[in-house]
Amino acid sequence: MKLHEYQAKSIFRKYGIPVPDGEVALTAERAAEIAAGFTGKVVIKAQVHVGGRGKAGGVKLAEGKAEAEKTAAAILGMDLKGLTVEKVLVEKAIDIDKEYYISFAMDRAKHMAVFISSVMGGVDIEEVAKKSPESINKSYIDPFMDLKDFHIRPFLKQAGLEKEACADATKIIRNLYKIFLETDANLVEINPLVITKDKKVIAADAKMDIDDNAMYRQQEIYAMLKEELEKQPEHQAKQKGLSYIKMEGNIGCIVNGAGLSMATMDIIKLYGGEPANFLDIGGSSNPEKVKYAMQLLMSDKNVKVALFNIFGGITRCDDVARGLISAISELKVPFPIVVRLTGTNSVEAKEILKGSELIFEETMIGAAKKAVGLVAR
Repeated sequence: MKLHEYQAKSIFRKYGIPVPDGEVALTAERAAEIAAGFTGKVVIKAQVHVGGRGKAGGVKLAEGKAEAEKTAAAILGMDLKGLTVEKVLVEKAIDIDKEYYISFAMDRAKHMAVFISSVMGGVDIEEVAKKSPESINKSYIDPFMDLKDFHIRPFLKQAGLEKEACADATKIIRNLYKIFLETDANLVEINPLVITKDKKVIAADAKMDIDDNAMYRQQEIYAMLKEELEKQPEHQAKQKGLSYIKMEGNIGCIVNGAGLSMATMDIIKLYGGEPANFLDIGGSSNPEKVKYAMQLLMSDKNVKVALFNIFGGITRCDDVARGLISAISELKVPFPIVVRLTGTNSVEAKEILKGSELIFEETMIGAAKKAVGLVAR
């Protein structure tokens, strides 16, 4: 679960990591009030979960209350890579001398945390990795060892920091690792870590991604995210017992079981289609869950065809069929539905669905081909 910059910075403050003074604003008028409390320029930052906000026009400088209000008004409501800006962070601008990159991430292949650092901060680390891979340091941290000086030293040496800045940066890195461990994070990142003209070390930006599966023990962070989470279809689906992940395609998938869901998406791709989602209705589906799954597909404007691929084991095909009938009768489904039902009570399911407008296929390959063909029409 990703945190906005202002949320991550509130956690940074608690752990003693210096960040610029600032507050979040929901309106341009509030942004102006915050800016009026600072002397000199402020930076106004869009709070959305995308990279490259500056290049997209989501980060701008302003000076004075009137200019801050005008700038905030231009950013609020703008579309940044498909996301609407609803909040801005207004901060006192800092006088930057040098910029660096530091982060802790989970390397699942190595089963270790990794400290990633670079002297090229303030730009996307992915771009740095492509163009100047030699500028990136990686130090893997044995889970039984904890963070040591030798993990940090390569970055300090490459950065060439003066004695006082070196001590400040080391403290920030250690506190960042503490945050990484204690918040069950997949990623904590500062980009850029700034040395100011007066030699202060400050986290000018902040990024955090918390493991969803650990959210039950991160109640403080959950409370911070609750209002936003409740608006997200992925979270709403989880509350209903479904696993849902939105994707960019146009063939909506409703499947039982994670493995079959992955196979369904693969076979759609194999025959030239693009899945719109991962949607696993689970192993003990009831009609209401199926109906809600259909509502999820209907909430995605990109979906042109729905594909039900059900292999009945614990899941009963007749339960799925009843859910489909309920959805069709109560909802105005705007796209064709391709159905493949096999396994437990599949004969009963087909009787329930007899005479409906659903498109039946006996095999998974046949269902995928049919769905792809309907989109191509």
